[in-house]
Amino acid sequence: MKSYFFKTLFFTWLFLSGAVAASAQADDLGAVGSALRSGSSRELSQYLAPTIEVGFDGDKKSYNATQAEIVVKDFFTKNTPSSFEFIHQGKSQEGIQYAIGRYTGRNGVYRVFVKLKPSKGAPQIDTLDFTKE
Repeated sequence: MKSYFFKTLFFTWLFLSGAVAASAQADDLGAVGSALRSGSSRELSQYLAPTIEVGFDGDKKSYNATQAEIVVKDFFTKNTPSSFEFIHQGKSQEGIQYAIGRYTGRNGVYRVFVKLKPSKGAPQIDTLDFTKE
């Protein structure tokens, strides 16, 4: 009886820890989506990796987090968002999360690709790419 109790307890703990991890991953993308939806480079900057690749219509450049925040702020200023939604999300076997979204701004509609790499704390945005549709 005691052995059955501990096995049940162990498998319950294992299941719940997996559910918490999956929830945390969804929360990271949810927070990134919220920042894109509101056009807040400051909110988005909380999730930027120390070095990030930012692209606009195929022109990609690497920036440090501070420079990337300024570049994205400029984009948001010129293209104030009216809506944003993720249309596809996934995760590679290496634990790299990615999402594709649709950003509707003042100057048009953009397909947004976001790649989050695992880090010591929460996953960080490694790539942010805007392509006009």
